[in-house]
Order: sequence, then structure tokens, then C-alpha cells
Amino acid sequence: MHSVESRFIAIVIGALLVFVAPLFVLFLILSSDRVARERLLNTEVLLKANVQALGKPLWDLDQESIDQIVTDLQAEAGISFVAVRDTSGAIDVRKPARAPDPDEARSIVKADILYKASAGIKNVGTAEIWLGKEGLFSRFTKDEISIFVIFFFAVATLFTAAIIGNRITIIRPLMRLTGAIEATRRLGSRHHVDWTSNDEMGALAHNFNEMQSKLEREEKELKLAHARATDIYSLTPAMLFSIDGQNRITAVSDYWLTATGYRREQVIGQEFTDFVADEWRETYRNRHANGTDGGICEVTVRFRCADHSVIDVLILETETGASSGRQALSLSVMTDVTDLKEAENRNHHQAITDHLTGLLNRQGFESVLDRMIGDADRLGQPLACLFVDLDRFKWINDNLGHAAGDDVLCQVTMRLRRQLRTDDVIARLGGDEFAILLFSPNAHQLALDIGERFVASLRSPLVVGGAEFHVSASIGVAIYPDHASTAAALLQKSDMAMYARKRSGKNGIQLFDNNMVESARKRLETEQFIDQGLREDWFTAHLQPIVSLSAGRVAGFEALMRLNHPEYGLLPPAEIVGIAEENGSIGRIGDCILAKSIASLAVISKLDDLADTYLAVNFSPLQFEPTLPSRLAALLLETGITPSRIVVEITEAVLMLDSPVVQEVLDALSELGCRIALDDFGTGYSSLSYLNRFPVDIVKIDQSFTRSLSSDQPDVRRKSRMLVEGIRTISHQMGCAVVAEGIETTEQWDILQAMDIEFGQGYLLSRPLPLAALLEKLDDFAMPDAPGRRAAAS
Repeated sequence: MHSVESRFIAIVIGALLVFVAPLFVLFLILSSDRVARERLLNTEVLLKANVQALGKPLWDLDQESIDQIVTDLQAEAGISFVAVRDTSGAIDVRKPARAPDPDEARSIVKADILYKASAGIKNVGTAEIWLGKEGLFSRFTKDEISIFVIFFFAVATLFTAAIIGNRITIIRPLMRLTGAIEATRRLGSRHHVDWTSNDEMGALAHNFNEMQSKLEREEKELKLAHARATDIYSLTPAMLFSIDGQNRITAVSDYWLTATGYRREQVIGQEFTDFVADEWRETYRNRHANGTDGGICEVTVRFRCADHSVIDVLILETETGASSGRQALSLSVMTDVTDLKEAENRNHHQAITDHLTGLLNRQGFESVLDRMIGDADRLGQPLACLFVDLDRFKWINDNLGHAAGDDVLCQVTMRLRRQLRTDDVIARLGGDEFAILLFSPNAHQLALDIGERFVASLRSPLVVGGAEFHVSASIGVAIYPDHASTAAALLQKSDMAMYARKRSGKNGIQLFDNNMVESARKRLETEQFIDQGLREDWFTAHLQPIVSLSAGRVAGFEALMRLNHPEYGLLPPAEIVGIAEENGSIGRIGDCILAKSIASLAVISKLDDLADTYLAVNFSPLQFEPTLPSRLAALLLETGITPSRIVVEITEAVLMLDSPVVQEVLDALSELGCRIALDDFGTGYSSLSYLNRFPVDIVKIDQSFTRSLSSDQPDVRRKSRMLVEGIRTISHQMGCAVVAEGIETTEQWDILQAMDIEFGQGYLLSRPLPLAALLEKLDDFAMPDAPGRRAAAS
């Protein structure tokens, strides 16, 4: 089946088998069925005719006549068996005597034998004729068989004519074309096909001859171009060379020989790696491992010249793939980059080194960390990473200047170096953050020991500009592979441990554990909730009534921030505030709560007896910006609320900043007409001094003192009452009103009322509520009698 002629014959035979043969078989089947039906009909007619003749012999029991008639019937063509029986069973004639197998009968014809007697028509017996099975062709006549033979002869003649025509018109010119191609392949010269005709084969031969002529012209041009390219290759003022698939040098330019000092016969046929410095040979062999850029491979190695000097060379190589009869070759350009390499090494060292301390910077540290992770895997030893952050460096930098801060960093670096071994890696990641890598079989204990020694070394003061300063360090430790499986994860886990140490009191060392990951995950989730809440307006202001303890009426409201997540509901506000203060979003949250709470106060002011109630709003230290008073004034002007109805609640953390900006903002708010409340009074370090230094109008007693008033321990109750009375006395003498927070029982209400505490708030009175729920709750505070009001509020 590999020649055109054999395929043509196969196609013709297939066509005969697929189309002609089924039609012929169908014709035979239909003709055979027709002949069978005709014979069956003739048999039935014959049987009916003889049945009439058998009537009288059966009636007369004429055995001889019956035998004669049966013999005549059985002699008919196609009849294989005849049986005649009378009804009495006296006569049973069969021809032949033994009936054949019923499966051999094509059909069986039966008929009743009737006789017209004087008493009427009588059924005197039955006759049965079997038609035997016949061959397919035995059913046809000679004329029909002659037609079949003529048909077969016509098909055979057509088949033979097709083959002869195919050989003359197609096979012969194809053989000549194949001969010309084979001669061209063997002899190398361009042979033409000797064939002319006006059909497609003639056009094919003509096109082939034209192609041969064109290829012959192009071959001459290619030879000339090759000669020119060879001259250009050798004379180009660049270090050009070519290698084969086995890295053997096949050609070099004259400039390459001049630059390297070799002679052509010394290098042709040699492996290029023979001229590469030993430690760089593997690098050159693996030059294709990292892929190619546009088919160009780039590698830098050290090359040995003929005078034994060594230079750095950049090799750009473009590869030509192997093809039939030709092996893979490449063209390479070699450039001397010795000077450039030295400059690059200097720049690289500067790029990975911290200019102040001389330590590795973050970039250099990360590259070393990747390498040491590989060493740890190869040697099966753990690697410890210490993340060091100075605790009071920002204060020094902000208050003493960057020069003093730089001096502190240099001194801390020296103390760090004294605790480390020669091979330990230390880097300054930025600001006051340092990282240390310890490679040891007992890296876990070694890291803890070094960390404790460094913390102890910082207990002695640092001398900066003739003055002594104390700094401490928070250190986080993570171990590879116990805590992390990658370099990035190891640095991240040590960073997590350092922040955990800062949150638990600073100045110490903390080993990473998996709970920190969950804490970090929750923190990240909360940060995302804060960001999404600001975008999609999830933040709302809940208001908690502040009630006059003597009259039982609402005097004001404290606005409390709430984040109402659409899926998780209200989230813990303390965690949100802490994270918002750290990531800087507290200002946007504060502005949102301030605007919503003032809008709520405007709605409440429309109710009877609540037009003069005030609004207390908590402010974070980070919200005290110079623009705060003007923003607040604009909100009040927009809603029609007077400034005297706004109370700015601050904590000791705000006042501890001792910032001129905070002082100016508080003074501006006071001049605007707003009142200042000192929240959580009595829980700080120097709250009494704040009452004297800042324009405080309201003092809020911390809820811990309120709860202690009804303690089960008599001594605690006695001391708590003394403290509350002392706060009340001092506050009243300084002209400040007093609000008790956290009232949860009627006993606490009665005690505070007896102490002449003016106002109170807490769950006994009302939980912080959104505006709609608060408006319904306010009806409970409208009753005239104090006991009734107290009961209703609870």
C-alpha cells in the first residue's frame, strides 16, 4: 500500500465491495425470493388439482390409484416429500417412505381431500407436500445465469481499463518525477523531468523543472553569501567564536585570537571549557539551565588567556538547532568585562551593606538567609533567626535628633557584635530593627542565651553627647525548620514573636509559638474589617444615657464606637480601637463616629425635656490635630448644636503625651465652648496633676471603683468608698462635675447618690444603644418620681 497504483487498486476494489457487491447480493436475494414464491404458488395449485383427483380413490379405498397420483406429485421439481392419509387411518401413502427432517423443508403445504357423496360432501382425508431447500443459484434459469456472467465480465473489463489508464496517465509521469528527485539527491546536480502533457501531471512536471532551476540559482547565491559571511566573521572586531553540540570550538574570529593570545590551530576542535577557569566550568555548562531570552543565552565566566592571565568575560550565545545532515551549532560573542565586574562587585557590596553600621541591610540579609536555609537543609541543622527592635529609639530620634539616633544605633551594633560568634550573621533591616542568624545544632538554646545576654548588655546606659540614655530591646526568636519552612516565613515568624514581646511589656526575649499566627490572622482580619467598614459604612455610634442620680432624668449621652459587621454582628470595640490606633485609621473612624453621634444628638434634641442634653465623645490621642476644633465647629454649625453641649472625653494617655499640639487643641476646644472630661479617673499615675494643668470640666470615676462599692469584702468596700469620696471632694473643689461609670445594681446607685455624685451611667440604667432603640428606651426616664425612674431604667 505504499505506491500510488496499489492505493488506486485498493480504492477501486473498495468501491466495488461497498457499492456494487451489496446491490448484486440484494438482486440475488430478491430474485431467489421471487422464484421461491412462484414455486410455492405452483405447488399449492398442483395440490388443489390433485386433491380433487384423490377424493374418489380415498372414498373407494383404491390403494393403487392413490399410489399412482402420489408418485406423480413427488416427481414434480422441488417436491421432496408427499403424504396422503384417509380419515379412517386405513390408507397412509408416503413418497418417499421415510419423511425427511422438517428443518430441511423450505415450506410445507397441506390440504383437506373432499368427496361429494350421495349424503353430501365428505372430508375423506388430507394431503401434505414438502418443498425442499435449494441452493442460491439452483433457483435460477440458464438465462438468468447468463445475465450474471455478462455483468461480471463488464465489471472486470471496467476494472482492468481503470488500472491501465491509471498506469499510463499517472504512474508513468510519477516514476519519472521520482527518478529526477532521486538523481538530484544522489548526484547533487539539479535534474529535470522529461515529460510534457496538457493535463495536471504535465503542469506538475513543468513546475518541478522551474523549481529545480530556481534552487540551482539560489545555491550559487548561497555559496557566494557563505564566502562573504566567512570573511565578515573573521574580520569583525569582536571576539566571535562558534561551538558544536559537544562544546567543541569550530571557528574563531581573528579578533578573538588577538585578544586571547592563542593561535587558531591551538583552539579549533578543543572544548571551550578547557579555556575556562576550573571553578567556573560548571557554570558555563549550565548556561542553558535558566532558559534563554529570545533564543540568546547569557553567561559570565572567568577565561584563561594564552599568557595565563585570567579575565572576566560575558558570553552571549545564540544557538542553531540540529537538522537533517547538520549538527547543532552556536554563534557566541565574548566581551571582556573585567573592569565592569570589579565595579559591579563594589556596587553590590554597597547595595547590601548598611552605610551607618556597616552591617548587612535588608537586601543583603535576605540573600544570606536564602543561602543559609539551603545549608540548613543540606546539613540537617536548625537555623535560628532573632528579630531585634529597640524600645525607646523613636523618642531619642524625635527629641534629640537623628545624629543622636545614629550614635545610639552604632553603639547598639557594637554591643550586639560582642554577643555573637564570628560566623553569626547580623543585619540592620531598617530604622531600629536588627536581625541575627545563628547556625548551630542547638540553635534554640543558643538564640535564647544570646538574646538574654544582649538584653542584659543594654541595662548599662548609652552615652550620647555627654548625656546618658537607657534603651531596651524586644527580641523575637523563630527556628527553622521547627517554626517555618521558608526564608520569608522564618523572618515573619521572628517578627511576630518580637511584636508579641512588645505587647507583653517589651524589654525581653520571646520564642515564637503557633498561637501568634492565629493572633496575627485575627489582627489582619480585623484590619480588613476596619478598612471595609470605612468603605461600606459599617461603623455606627451607640449612645449610652448619662443620668442625674438625684433627679433620675437623662442629662447626656456618651457616644461609643461600634463596628456592625453584616455577617458577624457587633465586633469588640477595644480590639478595633487598638488596631486602628496602630495602623493610623483611628482618625477616619473618629471623624465618622463624631459626625454620626452629633447627628443623633440633633434628633434627640427634638424630644421634650431633652433639648439641653449633652454628648460626650471619646477621642484617641492620634485625633488631636490642629484642625480638630475647626472640623468640630463645622459639624455643630451644620446640625445647629451649641458647643456647650459637646463634651470631649480624653484619657490619661492623651495627657501623658505632654505635647504642645495637644495642649493647643484642648485650649481651642475649651475656647470654642466645649467641655473637657477626664475619663477613667484614678487609674493612672498622675491624674491629680492633670486636673491642675488642663481645662478639665468633668471627672469620670472608673467603673472598677463603682463595682468595688458593693463588693462582698468589707475592707474593699470601705477603701473604695473612701477613694470615691476623695475623688468627688477634689473634683468639686476644683469646679468639676463627677460622673460614675459602670453602675450595675440599685445598691451602687443608692451609695453614689448618698455620696452626692451628680451623674452616673451603666447597665442598670441602659446599655449603649443605636439611635432607634435608644429613642424607645428614653420613655423609661420620663417618670416624675426618682424610685420609679430608677426601677424603669433598670
